[in-house]
Amino acid sequence: MHDFGARGVSSAESAALGGMAHLVNFMGTDTMEALLAARRYYGADMAGFSIPAAEHSTMTSWGREREEAAYRNMLDAFEGEGRLVAVVSDSYDLDAALQSIWGGALREKVLGRKGTVVIRPDSGDPVETPVRTLKTLWEAFGGRVNAKGYRVLDPHVRMIQGDGMTIATIAQLIDRVVAEGFAIDNIAFGMGAGMLQKVNRDTLRFAMKANAMRDAQGLWHDVFKNPATDPGKASKAGRQAVVLREGRMVAARRDDTLPGQDLMVPVWRNGELLVRHTFDDIRARAAA
Repeated sequence: MHDFGARGVSSAESAALGGMAHLVNFMGTDTMEALLAARRYYGADMAGFSIPAAEHSTMTSWGREREEAAYRNMLDAFEGEGRLVAVVSDSYDLDAALQSIWGGALREKVLGRKGTVVIRPDSGDPVETPVRTLKTLWEAFGGRVNAKGYRVLDPHVRMIQGDGMTIATIAQLIDRVVAEGFAIDNIAFGMGAGMLQKVNRDTLRFAMKANAMRDAQGLWHDVFKNPATDPGKASKAGRQAVVLREGRMVAARRDDTLPGQDLMVPVWRNGELLVRHTFDDIRARAAA
């Protein structure tokens, strides 16, 4: 899953936060803000990577009559053993580009390269268009059938679908790709701002709230809300701990927690950072 979302969020800070969250589990990103933040705050020299890729302005600036030349230029500029280059191909007519240019005028050039061209359809139905693209590429370039009986495109050609991708449409697309007899190896996925900022506090019913206060005599008192109109918005009462229960981390009242059970440790206090996590630490914890 490649991150294409920086341009669609509310700020550079939003891009950095959402982009870093994505990079905990993935390595592909076009969000520079996330790379800079991971380096500055988590000591990650290079938390993610991308590949050379065309976008619409770099294609359409050649003019419609020179679309083939624009594609040819990308192949020449980024040729090399094992190198990848992505080319958006829907600027004018995706089907014509697939059949007449990629599968026609440039077919032998693609097959003669040392690297791989990644075709990007970027409009149309997010399930039907990439499936149709796969079928057309198979007709033009062929490939092999893997040990499980699914078709894998010739290694000089792959595809990425970034337009219209959500958790739901990715699942639908994977089902269709498999149903059509193609291996998932043929396709990569990208996602825009919906991945970086569509997740909000209500996704996991999460918000920061005050839980307790200490009075002048040193006694602790619960601070919480419990609205009758929406019990789901009740907040945790009292000083909180995090404990393991049946393999899951859950919140519990600190008063009810045995010594050594609380997994929380102070990280930030009075403006001082007490614990500095590396990005590798966070990735390892996410994978555990």
